[in-house]
Parts: sequence; C-alpha cells; structure tokens
Amino acid sequence: MQLVLDREVPNHSALVIDPNPTSRSVLLAQLREFGFGTVKAALRVADARELLEHRRFNLILCDTEDDGSSGSKGQDLLEELRREQLLPYSTVFVMITHEATYSTVAEAAEAALDSFMVKPFSANALFERLREARQRKRVLQDIFEAMESKDLERAANMCLERFNQRQLYWLYAARIGAELLLILGRNAEAKQLYDAVIAAKTLPWAKLGVARVQLAVGDVAQARRTLEALVDSDPQFADSYDVLGKVHMEQGNLTEALATYRTAAEMTPGCVLRLQHAGTLSYYAGDSRGAIQLLERTWQLGRKSRLFDVLSMMLLALLRFDAGDTKGLDAACDVLADFSARYPQSVRLKRMEQLGEVLSRLHRGRIEEGVTLLRRETQGFMRPDFELETAANAISVWTRLLRFGLGTNEVDGVIKQLARRFALSRTTCEVLVAAARHYPDAAGIVREAYAEVMKLAEQSMNLAVQGQPAQAVEALLHHGSSTGNAKLIEMALLVAKRYQDSIGDVQALMAQQAQLAHRFCAPTTHIAGVRRTNRSAGGMVLRR
Repeated sequence: MQLVLDREVPNHSALVIDPNPTSRSVLLAQLREFGFGTVKAALRVADARELLEHRRFNLILCDTEDDGSSGSKGQDLLEELRREQLLPYSTVFVMITHEATYSTVAEAAEAALDSFMVKPFSANALFERLREARQRKRVLQDIFEAMESKDLERAANMCLERFNQRQLYWLYAARIGAELLLILGRNAEAKQLYDAVIAAKTLPWAKLGVARVQLAVGDVAQARRTLEALVDSDPQFADSYDVLGKVHMEQGNLTEALATYRTAAEMTPGCVLRLQHAGTLSYYAGDSRGAIQLLERTWQLGRKSRLFDVLSMMLLALLRFDAGDTKGLDAACDVLADFSARYPQSVRLKRMEQLGEVLSRLHRGRIEEGVTLLRRETQGFMRPDFELETAANAISVWTRLLRFGLGTNEVDGVIKQLARRFALSRTTCEVLVAAARHYPDAAGIVREAYAEVMKLAEQSMNLAVQGQPAQAVEALLHHGSSTGNAKLIEMALLVAKRYQDSIGDVQALMAQQAQLAHRFCAPTTHIAGVRRTNRSAGGMVLRR
C-alpha cells in the first residue's frame, strides 16, 4: 500500500542530494512511494547548488557527506543557500548524516533545519519526519505568505503573537520573528525576543541574534564582547565568525577580520561567500599567495553560481599582473569582459572590465594607452555610481603605475581626491591604505585626507554648539559638495534636524542636503567582496 504524505504531495517536487548511488536510489524510490509528483537527484553539492539557483523544490533531502570532488558538504550548501535566500520559505529541508555525534546534531540544530535524520533509517521513520515537517509549514503558512508578499510587519506581529501565546511551533516562529524585527529596525523588540528564547532554551543562534542587535544599534564594543564569549563557548558555530568579522571591519581591524574570516572559511571549505571574504581580505592584508589560493578556489566552486562576486576576479587580475603571469592575467580579464557583456547595464562590471584592460595594456608595454584609459576611468570619481569598491580598485591600479615611471604628483593627486570622498570612517580609511600598499607614501596621504574630513566635521559641530547651527549645516553642505564625502553630507542632516527650531530656512537646507545625499550617499558595495544586501551577516537569513 502506498504511503501518500498528504493531498498536496502529488503536485510537489523533491530533490535528493547524495553522493552514494545506492542510498540515492533508495531515497528516490521512497519519495516516489510517498506520492511526490516530481523527484530529481544530484550527486554533487555543486550540481545541487546550480539547480537550486534556477528551480524551486518543495522538499530537499541532503546528505552531509563530502561529495569527494570539491570538498563541499551538505551543511555548506544549506548555509550558503539560506544566506542568499535561495530557498522558498515553504521548502522542507532535511539533512541526512551517517553519525549522531554531538557536534553534528548541534550544527544541524543551529542551521534551523526542518528535520535531521541519521542513517540507517526506515521508510516509515522518514515518512513520519516529512509529515511533521510539512505539517509545521502548513501551520505557519500565514506567516510565510505574509513574508512572500513582502508584508514583513504583519509577519513579524504574527510571530510575536504565536511566541507570546506559546502556540504550536512557537520557538520556530520566534526565530523567524526575531529576524524580521531586526530587518524592520525594531531592534529593542528583537532583543527581547532573543533574550526570551535564551531564557527558555539556551541556543547559540539566539545569543548571536543579541550580538547582531547590538551591532545594528551601533554598540560595536558590546557586540564584540558578546561574540567573543559565544565563540569561546561554542567555537564550532560558524555563523558567529561572520558577524565577528564584520565587527572587526567596523573597528578598522583588517588583520583581525582576516583571521576571523579565514577561520570561518576553514570550517566550511565549500562556502563560496566565506572564501570570498577571506580571499579579499587576504589581498588587502598583503598576503598575495594566500589571496590567490582562496580566490582561485572561489572561482572553481562559484563560477556557475549566483553567489560568485566578480570582485574576486578583479583582485586575481591585480595579483596575476604583479606576478607577471600573462596567461593568468588574460584569463582573469576574459572573465571580467564576459560578465560585463552578460550584464551590459552594470556600470560596476564595466569599470572592472576597463581596469582589467588597463592592466593588460600595461603588462604588454602599451604604457601610454593604459595610462590614458585609467585617467578616463577615474575622471568620473564624483559620479553617484562611483563607489568605495571602485575607488579601492582604481587606487590599486594607479599605485602600480609608479613602476612604469609615472610621476608621483599625479598619483598623489588621485589618491587624495579619492580619499577625501571615501575616507568616511576608520574602516574605509584603512581599506584605501591597504589598496595603495604598493606606494609607501600613500598611507600618509589617505590618513591626512581622513583627518581633514574629521576636522571639517568637528569645526562644523563647534559652530552648532556655539549657537550658529545654520552656519554649521551650510559649512557641512559646502564641504560635502566639494569632496563628495557622505559623512559630511549625512552629518548636515543630523544637525539640521536637531536644531531645526533654531534655523530659519531649515527646509531649504534639508532640500539641498537631500540632493547631495542622492548623489553621494547611495549604499556601497561591501569591500570584503560581498554583494549589496539588506540582511545582516550571520543571521538565519529568511528564505525566499
């Protein structure tokens, strides 16, 4: 007699990820017996990742075993998919393992799995687990539907109601609700929810949530203490290293950030995102050999993945140029050109392609052509779409021109202009210093520009404190307009709002600030190589 899970299952699809042909065959047969209308299989994690980027499944059964080709495991795949929101909220994800050690079970629990099974198991056991998981999805369906329709406020409130009333699956709803509250900026409520979960059942992910709230409200030092305690008590919880690395970056500690991201990458060698983090920071730390290894590994694993960030190839082009590797440089430039051609609307990719072309011309001795092209690309540094990442890449290329006899005056001028615009904090200052490491004098130029920005900000604040808030806002807007520095422009708005009752034509000043903010304060690409995101690093990451 066929064991059909429920009435919907004949219209649903399932994916089995298992490198073992015998086990894979058994699971496929069992799912067909349970009534799934469509059943697919993948023997490698890389194959599954590519498939899941283009197709939705109602159920995924994933073996934790290393697939033997890339070193990737099922746990790595799950973390990456949920981080990039490549799984629908309604999808049931079940992990299958060969061992029931504490670390394996704990790792699965932290991943917010729908279920976890240890081989060998019977068809009846699998049936019951799947029935329970699908039942939970149905009970929480109204929450998932609100999230699918982007009504995050309603979804968060439903999670809070279920948690407060201790309704069925309240702990699962609490985790979702806390993530939603954090996204919505309701940080105090999110912290209360995380604290309540910790009190009810001490879970590392809840402690991590508290740290993320602390980081979101700007309490970086306390977030660091929370994370360091979490890492000390649960060193195998990889997500905590992601957030700790972000904290190190916020504090301008690139060396510590690199060590943290490397630890996360070593723990999950099949995770493209963590490899990109570690490889990018290795580049900025001056570890060329380590950067090449990590970035090449990133390309090998992620070349067909939407998770791959082309910045990795831009940095590889710079490293291969330094090594005099003609073949490697050409290959990197080909990849940059290919991505630019595939996405012709992307100004970011076009700039990377052009910078790669500059390197290619310089490498082949066409110095004048390369310099002319680089000047043209840098002229637009005051454009709204010229980002911190572009500035760092441009500085990296400019400082390499010195070996070809270009005068330091021009290079100094370019570095100063870019630093005056993008030295917004200690972190961005140190990133620009790292990008210019081929030119020892550059560090002083960048830090001097940052000090100048800080001095302008301080002088303007003094005017406000001395009873001249209108002059303070005007000064900030003037300097923000001339430098393009977002810190000065954003500070102008803060001062205007704080002293609006004392400023005669405050609306006109706010309108001027809004125009400058539109030009210069757009979100920038994260310098660690991760694409722009509205999600906090290290969170559960809510599925699409």
